[in-house]
Amino acid sequence: MTDAGSTSGLSASEIVELSKRYTLFDWVKQSTAAPIPVVSAKGVYFYGADGTRYLDFNSQLMSVNIGHGDERVADAVARQVRDLAYVSSAAMTSEVRALLGRKLAELYPGDIEKSFFSLGGAEANENAVRMARLVTGRHKILARYRSYHGATSGAITLTGDPRRWANEPGMSGVVHVLDFYHGTTRPWDDAETALRLLEETIELEGPSTIAAFIIEPVTGTNGILVPPDGYLQGVRELCDRYGILMIADEVMSGFGRTGKWFALDHWDVVPDIITCAKGLTSSYVPLGAVGLGPRVAEYFDDHVFAGGLTYNSHPVGLAAALATIRVYEEDGLIERAQKMGEVMRRHHEELAERHPSVGAHRNIGLFGCLEIVRDRQTGEPMAPFNSSSPEMAAFLAYALDHGVFVNLHWNQVMTNPPLIITEEELAAGFDVLDRALEITDRAVVG
Repeated sequence: MTDAGSTSGLSASEIVELSKRYTLFDWVKQSTAAPIPVVSAKGVYFYGADGTRYLDFNSQLMSVNIGHGDERVADAVARQVRDLAYVSSAAMTSEVRALLGRKLAELYPGDIEKSFFSLGGAEANENAVRMARLVTGRHKILARYRSYHGATSGAITLTGDPRRWANEPGMSGVVHVLDFYHGTTRPWDDAETALRLLEETIELEGPSTIAAFIIEPVTGTNGILVPPDGYLQGVRELCDRYGILMIADEVMSGFGRTGKWFALDHWDVVPDIITCAKGLTSSYVPLGAVGLGPRVAEYFDDHVFAGGLTYNSHPVGLAAALATIRVYEEDGLIERAQKMGEVMRRHHEELAERHPSVGAHRNIGLFGCLEIVRDRQTGEPMAPFNSSSPEMAAFLAYALDHGVFVNLHWNQVMTNPPLIITEEELAAGFDVLDRALEITDRAVVG
């Protein structure tokens, strides 16, 4: 452990107490909130106010891709604040807007060229849906059940997982479709089966009523679900056949997380609209983007896009994004994520060999997940759908007590460290998870 005391003068307990008294924490009952008071971060580590050093095995919210505290991004942000902190996004523009727009056009898949800048991923997805409805003149939006698209009013309706339930009814016209994966206890569909079910839904809903299908190319928090080969190509073909726009939500999977600039690049699929955030600035400051293919972009040449917020195209966010992209390129982080993904897979395989509670494992690049089960034969998860369990809670407590921060989603353990992580740091993190799995092993049937 490395000491890193609070710079505020407040103790760790005071930071937590005041935060709980005067602020509202998301996704938890306030009475059970137990936040870690963090005072600094560098590289793959962050530091608690009590001096504890944590290996950030989830890149916070799968977003600090370049690691913490990169001076190149910090300096770019500081320069931008000094030179031009803010201008109106509708009536004015800036050099960083011009440069980032051009750079993203180079990186986006295929012929996507134009960008609309938002503050984050949820907002990007809401704007993508708005654009799709305007361009097609249709209203319905297809989304998958095992998906997460954000927590704003429209984005949470697009979301398929249980985080949607408490926010219903939401945006009208959203229809959820089945995935190619049906949970720990059921097998995966092949691409042909999944596409047949998707087409049946399209036919039953009425193709002429459907504006777009929004999809995470690799599903994020719902299990790092890598599609079977042919699935995304089939989705593209179905969308073309029925005049439906394909929206790729690359908020979590974009910017090197999977070992490519975008997850879609693994399958050479080009959507009509692509959304991104998180790794775009490595979450140093907020920024999202909607990338528009020709059909969508050209529509707005002669039609007003009736949308926009005060902080769209914020110069500080744009400057952070430009600097972050330079870091990816200068340090070879996209290629590094691909290489380190092979190392992660070996760690996953070794854990599965040693621990009967590891029922499955998946990763693509440094986008990984372990599924923890009570019974490998039946696939019974260690925690029920949309819930936790004493064993998973004890697993998390052990990891945190031993300086590794991981994110749990029901019975799934996410392994999504910063792309800069070394083999030694990756091994240290998996060593702690190896010992934590002894807790869940004891609950395995038989």
